[in-house]
Amino acid sequence: MEDKDLIEYARKARELAYAPYSRFQVGAALLGKSGRVYTGCNVESASFPAGTCAERCAVGKAVSEGETEFAAIAVVCDSEGPCVPCGICRQVLCEFNSDMRVIMTNLKGDILVRTAGELLPWAFTGKDLPVT
Repeated sequence: MEDKDLIEYARKARELAYAPYSRFQVGAALLGKSGRVYTGCNVESASFPAGTCAERCAVGKAVSEGETEFAAIAVVCDSEGPCVPCGICRQVLCEFNSDMRVIMTNLKGDILVRTAGELLPWAFTGKDLPVT
C-alpha cells in the first residue's frame, strides 16, 4: 500500500474524532503486515486523562481483531507541521515494532516519515522486563 493511500484512510478517520473539548481532531490508519488497514480517531472525555489517542485506538482495534504485526501507521491532524504522536503512543508503537514506519502529516500535506524507534530511542519494551 502506498503512503498516500494510508494517509487517506487516516484523513477519513479524523472526521470521526470525538473532540468536543480540544476541537483537535486526529485520525490514524495502521497497516498490518497482513495488508489489512485499521483506523482510529481520538476520543476525548471530560475526565481528560481518560481520553484515547487515534494511534492507540487503531492499535486496540487491530489487536482486538487478532493482528499484532504492523508495517506502518499514518497520522493526520490540523496542525502547523506534521502530526507527531505523543509519548504514550510512541511507546505503544515501539511495543509492536520499533521499525514500523510512522507517516506524519497535516491537512496542508506536509509529510514527515520516521520509524517508531527513531521517535522513541531506547524505548522500554518487554525485553526490559525480568524473565520469569
